[in-house]
Amino acid sequence: MHAEPLIRALEAADLAAYKALRDEMLELHPEAFTSDAPTERARSAAAYLPRLGLDRADGGQFTLGAWHGDTLVGALTCECDKRIKVRHIGHVVGMMVHPQARGRGIGSALLAACIARARSSSGMEMLTLTVTSSNRPAVALYEGAGFRRYGRLEHAIKLGDTYHDKDLMVLHF
Repeated sequence: MHAEPLIRALEAADLAAYKALRDEMLELHPEAFTSDAPTERARSAAAYLPRLGLDRADGGQFTLGAWHGDTLVGALTCECDKRIKVRHIGHVVGMMVHPQARGRGIGSALLAACIARARSSSGMEMLTLTVTSSNRPAVALYEGAGFRRYGRLEHAIKLGDTYHDKDLMVLHF
């Protein structure tokens, strides 16, 4: 039996752990992310500081992490544009759970915490995300949380000669 993970907002001191997890996930699952592993591997951990939203008083931008002890086993980011006309929309990006931690409800816990925090953010009214269409477990996770598909971007990701579609999903509060 595994202890429940601690879900909390990442801080600047967590960026090295975040980068390590992200680099590994990009390498293991290139079809799941629009970022590519070699480019991201070359970035510094500090380059991810804006994802934490520490400069955002409105609370609309943040990255949550799932921790087992001192080990970061999962993360996701909510991004929100500062522009007045679109700051009511949050975008869930970079959902990742380490393979050794999957099947334990970590993705669900991260997503639930993200939705709760987004709902309490000033002016936030909906969340959007994209998910690789063939990733049935991820699609089911998002649907289970209330997201609905509103479109599909065909050939959204190209890996060599292989294309992967992305489902476009939304959750209104």
